[in-house]
Amino acid sequence: MCKTSTITVLASIMSEKQSPIHIIGGGLAGSEAAWQAAQVGVPTIIHEMRPTRGTEAHKTDGLAELVCSNSFRSDDALSNAVGLLHEEMRRCGSIILTAADANKVPAGGALAVDRDGFSNTITNALNNEPLIEIKRAEITEIPSEDWDNVIVATGPLTSQELSASILNTTGEDNLAFFDAIAPIVYRDSINFDIAWFQSRYDKGDGADYINLPMTKEQYLTFLEEVNQGGKTEFKSWEKTPYFEGCLPLEVMAERGPETLRFGPLKPVGLTNPRDPKQKPYAIVQLRQDNALGTLYNMVGFQTKLKYAEQTRIFQMIPGLENARFARLGGLHRNTFLNSPLLLDDQLRLKQDPRLRFAGQITGVEGYVESAAIGLLAGRFAAAEKLAITLTAPPLTTALGALINHITKGAESSTFQPMNINFGLFPPPFVPEGKRKLRGRERKLAYTTRANNDLKTWLSQTKPRGNMLLPFPAPHLECKAHLMKRNG
Repeated sequence: MCKTSTITVLASIMSEKQSPIHIIGGGLAGSEAAWQAAQVGVPTIIHEMRPTRGTEAHKTDGLAELVCSNSFRSDDALSNAVGLLHEEMRRCGSIILTAADANKVPAGGALAVDRDGFSNTITNALNNEPLIEIKRAEITEIPSEDWDNVIVATGPLTSQELSASILNTTGEDNLAFFDAIAPIVYRDSINFDIAWFQSRYDKGDGADYINLPMTKEQYLTFLEEVNQGGKTEFKSWEKTPYFEGCLPLEVMAERGPETLRFGPLKPVGLTNPRDPKQKPYAIVQLRQDNALGTLYNMVGFQTKLKYAEQTRIFQMIPGLENARFARLGGLHRNTFLNSPLLLDDQLRLKQDPRLRFAGQITGVEGYVESAAIGLLAGRFAAAEKLAITLTAPPLTTALGALINHITKGAESSTFQPMNINFGLFPPPFVPEGKRKLRGRERKLAYTTRANNDLKTWLSQTKPRGNMLLPFPAPHLECKAHLMKRNG
């Protein structure tokens, strides 16, 4: 049994008497929030509208379904900000990272998962947790005051009805941007007389990606077809901006002929084994998308090209002449709050503190970032139920830098979705007269400091009256327990 299930007898007694935390949305953030609360004896109810009502991006009714990429990006905890966030979440007993590690597929230095196995692991774990109840019904408006502790984690695809209710409560116009989905190819339809396996700079196992080389002529022809190909138009959303971290293929192509070559099609760090001396002009990469290795995601190929155009143009890529697609790319509209203006540092709505927001709707971008805000929202909400004073993690940690950015670190007038990056952290201290830290040394200074400061934060508790209720990170035994419980 997890040691955190016996944190204190008092917490168990309180859980029987107290009203639950209501979590609207069973995505990454909502699932993580519920798990965190349950680990300290606080009951929660997840309200998930699927399958009662679907969305334009989801394909299943599973919790924490990944609708875009299957990648959680870099897993390098020593020199990469998102890798550091992974590690911090692991130390906080994150169900999202536990499930990701259990369903990992090859992806070089990145953490990528079998999306069905990942969702199933989380769905089973939450279904089997006695303190978590899952209700399959749509919530169309901000709930009444009978719900005294609410986390809204409806994600970027929040329904129009609930969005309208949120806007009516906040008095603010919502912000929005387009987000795109990349196609998925059946592995057995790829021509391996042309393609080869290799990770960029041989990271990971060294052969985690399928590579498709292009000559200059092939690349320029492909570029022209992308520019000229028919696109899906969204008349009512034409003025909505794109998120810069996930631009459609054709938008990148429009920015100039070199944009893709310096982006997802960059040929560096790769060598064609059939012609080692001839460097390809551009290289398309495909990343494994499921545990069986039968499906591969076209990296960076999120697109709003029409379906027929996608098939025609992408089959022009050498090695994909006979490609079959398990899923074609698409485009959907994401919404998010002006969080620096609307939320406090506990993720509570200033106008109505019983409401917390978590996940992408708060203006973080990325799977891991969304889950991280869910983790914090779950802990804050649970601490409130247990009468614990829980402060936000230090700004020097990835968790702290992220929540600081969305609650008070960004300018509300220009607020846009943000991935975790070292630019959100205070610079490492350099003694006067010493040379500035650069490169990997500077990154290591960020991560070393963060690891030390997170340890301190996890160990801190604040007493209320004569009670001292700890809020520790779950013990490592929890991982084995979770995996055993879910087969």
